[in-house]
Amino acid sequence: MTIREQLEERELEYLSPYATLSKNSKGRVREEEQCDIRPVFQRDRDRILHCKAFRRLKQKTQVFLLPKGDHYRTRLTHTLEVSQNARTIAKALKLNEDLAEAIALGHDLGHTPFGHAGERALNRVYHFAHHIQSLRVVECVEKQGRGLNLTWEVRDGILNHQTAGHPHTLEGQVLRLSDKIAYINHDIDDAIRGGILTEEDIPADFRKILGYTSKERLNTMVHDVIINSMDKPEICMSEEVEAAMTGLRKFMFENVYMNPKAKGEEDKAVHMIEQLYEYYIRHLDLLPQQFLDALSNTDSSREQIVCDYIAGMTDLYAVKKYEEFFVPEAWKN
Repeated sequence: MTIREQLEERELEYLSPYATLSKNSKGRVREEEQCDIRPVFQRDRDRILHCKAFRRLKQKTQVFLLPKGDHYRTRLTHTLEVSQNARTIAKALKLNEDLAEAIALGHDLGHTPFGHAGERALNRVYHFAHHIQSLRVVECVEKQGRGLNLTWEVRDGILNHQTAGHPHTLEGQVLRLSDKIAYINHDIDDAIRGGILTEEDIPADFRKILGYTSKERLNTMVHDVIINSMDKPEICMSEEVEAAMTGLRKFMFENVYMNPKAKGEEDKAVHMIEQLYEYYIRHLDLLPQQFLDALSNTDSSREQIVCDYIAGMTDLYAVKKYEEFFVPEAWKN
């Protein structure tokens, strides 16, 4: 019996009856020989961790565009915090931790440069949503167009990680809440660091229920999910904590995500992405060879291929290409 088979047997003995068993995966689009050491979801986790799109997350905006400080979250640190939440909850509920972690690490691979500003820009010029693009990255952009060939369960979790999504596994449901818990709490922390908010600005009703510090609020939300989901076929929160979390999310939209002080540069970022898109549409020959090959060898439209390339850019690379195409040489720094 291989190590992988031993681990699969251990899942049968230990995991909840509601967990997704590695040996019961619906499989991959392209069949592969099984690894002798790693169950399928652990293997997916490793593939995501080692892919180029994952590494580029370190230079992609979470909320603050190119912040002047070392401690603001990036899309990569957000992803790691989501992963930790998901692993903590999955382990406590005896769900498949490898599956929850794989979904978490892959859920934002399709995010654009400049965060949701870049997403809005590409959606204005071409129908674009980061959760759909994240799936596209793992299916047909990574590995020079071959994709990562992940299992159905990981791809389902990535596609359905947004609030409106409906994941088909409990591990995917864990990720949906873990994402929200992570960004609400760390965005408050970053907003306080950036002088956008103070702790006392947060409505007292929410603080009373959730806690008076980021640590307390994170602890309350994670515990609440675990307590209310234990031995149930769904992942849920108590009505009180869920209502407070939803109210706090609304507060963040009104006071941080739409705050001109925090988001004042976003119009420039949107303009930059739109200009890059129009330029590449007119000059397809400037795309890297991988994307030219995709134009020739797949049925994807040129608009989609250009979006694939731009969405994969880091903030700094997008600025560099914009300067290259639109800023006269004598004016560049």
